[in-house]
Amino acid sequence: MTAATLAQFGTKHIAKGIGRLTTQVMESGSGSYITMVGGRKMLDFTTGIGVANLGHCHPAVTKAAQSQVGKLVHGQVNIAFQKPYLDLVQSLIPLMPHKSLDTFFFWNSGAEAVEAAVKLARHATKKQNIIVMQGSYHGRTFGTMAMTRSKTIYSDGFAPLMPGVFSVPFPYCAQCSIANNSDGKYNFQNCCMDPLLQLELLLKRESAPSDTAAIFIEPVLGEGGYVPPPAQYLARLREICDKNNILLVADEVQCGFGRTGKMFAVEHWDVRPDIIVMAKGIANGFPLSAIVSRKELMDTQKPGTMGGTYAGNAVSCAAGVAVAKAFQDEKILENVNARGAELKATLDAAKADPGTGAVIYDVRGLGLMLALECMPGHGYASKIQAKCMEKDMLVLTTSIYDTIRFIPPLNITKEDMAKGCQIIKEAIEEVAAGEKPVETRMRGQALE
Repeated sequence: MTAATLAQFGTKHIAKGIGRLTTQVMESGSGSYITMVGGRKMLDFTTGIGVANLGHCHPAVTKAAQSQVGKLVHGQVNIAFQKPYLDLVQSLIPLMPHKSLDTFFFWNSGAEAVEAAVKLARHATKKQNIIVMQGSYHGRTFGTMAMTRSKTIYSDGFAPLMPGVFSVPFPYCAQCSIANNSDGKYNFQNCCMDPLLQLELLLKRESAPSDTAAIFIEPVLGEGGYVPPPAQYLARLREICDKNNILLVADEVQCGFGRTGKMFAVEHWDVRPDIIVMAKGIANGFPLSAIVSRKELMDTQKPGTMGGTYAGNAVSCAAGVAVAKAFQDEKILENVNARGAELKATLDAAKADPGTGAVIYDVRGLGLMLALECMPGHGYASKIQAKCMEKDMLVLTTSIYDTIRFIPPLNITKEDMAKGCQIIKEAIEEVAAGEKPVETRMRGQALE
């Protein structure tokens, strides 16, 4: 079938509830590039929404998976231990941001891992309520729909949702009404910390500490706009949790595994979470997720309360071991920080330029988790996205605000980053000059 015929077939037979960026059909991937059916090769600054962090079909990861397929594909976790699972735990323990995080449970998807963290928090504390951040994304399963607060689309029409979930503002300084009306007194460098005040009020008004099991936070807001918190916020959040006997859960599904220039984003602020949720980059495309916590918490659960048919699949775990090794062998974090500085410089220059700066509201992010927020009301982000696609580059928009997020491979070469930066620069310039994209049919969000 031709690419057009395949797309028509997919449109007819695949669930309409899946949002997608384009109706093109992916055929292969290698490194920083995706090749579509028909031969179109595109520079990929989406990495499957932060999953193929080491690029598509990373040689070492591919080799590890291929080797494991010939040994054991399905070593069911409730039957016995399996070696790749144990090897992955052994590989991950040294990478954890705190020595207390030493006991693991593997599952398949990020949303499943979030629900595993909810189960652990509620059971260990004997408390029900969960607090999440406005703008957060935790998944689309029935439990995580109630926790996701980035867009209403994820839970629209599916009520009643899981009870016991409360939300407070995330310190999104660029959209803070206090900062924006303070004549420069408050900003990202000098946050008003009103979100912490709102949290303390919530604990007094709506969810008493004696009823609150955990606070879930993406250390860098993901689908809500790639928003890092200001300095001291997470440390003070930790203090509130300790004071009130509430667990702090870091959802590092998107910002973990090197995306921000540290192995885990919480390391930027030297904060210890009680539980970390991880997925996406953990196995570079193979379905795998995990939670990690301290043994005393994990051991409160009785045998049989956790598990799953495909939990900790042997092939995925073998891929995960190869991913962890690649981070060490290939100096991935060094590359993230070097390439991230180059991309950030491109975005900062566009904002500072009188011609293109008129369409840009904010530039932010850490490492290779960067965002360009556009001036509202004009659809600039989707237009820039479409212009990038015209130039054979995949990027994603995100957030209720007009924002583009950039998620290139963590091992992207200097040459490919320069190529990507040039495409982004040209796309912004053309949109700022009033040019309309040709491929408007491809505008949209991957909705995650």
